[in-house]
Amino acid sequence: MRPGVRFPFGRPGRPFGQSPFLFGLTGALGVAVAWGLVQAVINVRQVIVLLVVALFLAVGLNPAVEFLQRRRIARKWAVLIVFLGLLVFVVGFFAAIVPPLVQQSTELWQNRNDYLDSLQHNGTVRRLDAQYHIVERAQHYLDTQGQALGSRVATGLVGAGKALLSGVFSAFSVLILTLYFLASLPKIKHTFYRLAPRTRRERVTLLGDQITQRVGGYVSGAAVIAFIAGLTSYIWLLAWQVPYALPLALCVLLLDLIPMVGATIGAILVTLVSFTNGPVTGIATGLFYIAYQQAENYLIYPRVMRRAVELPAAMTIIAVLVGGSLLGVIGALLAIPIAAGLLLVFREVVLPRLERA
Repeated sequence: MRPGVRFPFGRPGRPFGQSPFLFGLTGALGVAVAWGLVQAVINVRQVIVLLVVALFLAVGLNPAVEFLQRRRIARKWAVLIVFLGLLVFVVGFFAAIVPPLVQQSTELWQNRNDYLDSLQHNGTVRRLDAQYHIVERAQHYLDTQGQALGSRVATGLVGAGKALLSGVFSAFSVLILTLYFLASLPKIKHTFYRLAPRTRRERVTLLGDQITQRVGGYVSGAAVIAFIAGLTSYIWLLAWQVPYALPLALCVLLLDLIPMVGATIGAILVTLVSFTNGPVTGIATGLFYIAYQQAENYLIYPRVMRRAVELPAAMTIIAVLVGGSLLGVIGALLAIPIAAGLLLVFREVVLPRLERA
């Protein structure tokens, strides 16, 4: 290199910034990265759903923890007490539901021959068999397709077992994550608020606390309403001596947590089971649930939720429909508090900016 020469290898040319090739390459790389991120999110969507559900439960259980803290109980012990209460409910629910299902399945298998004999001696079945040869066709189908049918049944049982194990693992993961989020919720909120600029941090903190308070109030209110529905159902079923009153009441309690349709599904289920105790019991149970749902919609729900979630009726329906379409039952459960938070942000942030524009 000769000294004093500024460009020993020639003067540099024009930068490549305006090159169509470089522009297209940069755009293609951006699209590829975006597509890769979308695929990554799709692949881990189940994990994301578990995290969201666990965080939602933690925020919903936080008012109970703060209630115990106001009674001079340390937060770690308050978290432990609330979490143990949640565990007791989950274990008690399955302990009440599983034994009747196992017992009825065992009785059905043990009495299968009696059911077949009663069908063969039934007049209507015999007339249909004489006209359409149902028994002969069923026997022929079993003879020709028995092996394939057994293979399909075995495959279905294996699939059901995998789904059951996956559900148990997901429930266990949600419980562990809920405990972690509940214990670390103040730190999580503080870290989230520090992401906002210092000049706006106070306002973000106030809005964030209000949103979490509304989510917690909604979860607590929904739990109270569901508990009232389950307790009332249990008392009614005991009074009418309907079998398996406790599992049915727990089903009503769990289904009542689903907005809009859960209470109706639970009422229909319990009413159908009540007909096994006689038509009078079934009709009375149906009328009871019709009256109770009116009381819940117009008396219990407004009193419990009047300060927790301030949503117009139309927005509530739209939120539940959209959430259910996106994530099923979980989406329907999360839709109302999320919509309430978005409405709060719209009223306190978007509308003031529009007024100043």
